[in-house]
Amino acid sequence: MLTINIHEAKTHLSRFVEKAAAGEEIIIAKAGKPIAKLVPLHDAPSARSLGIFQGKLNVPEDFDAALPEEVLLQFQNADIEPPPGNR
Repeated sequence: MLTINIHEAKTHLSRFVEKAAAGEEIIIAKAGKPIAKLVPLHDAPSARSLGIFQGKLNVPEDFDAALPEEVLLQFQNADIEPPPGNR
């Protein structure tokens, strides 16, 4: 939590609004006495949790195996339309 005086708040308001939007709480004081608090309108985004899909997804052992030659050729040729007979 950051405490600033009212003059500094007026002088650098946009800077402190950005800090508050990023999740920091800022106390504004007058003559050293806290009079207001600048806080984010919405809660700051929470940190990502790793492993939330653990045990819910099945990744095959060969997920990173080389693609078949015909698939690689499709990427190289960059055909947008499927070949005739596959429509």
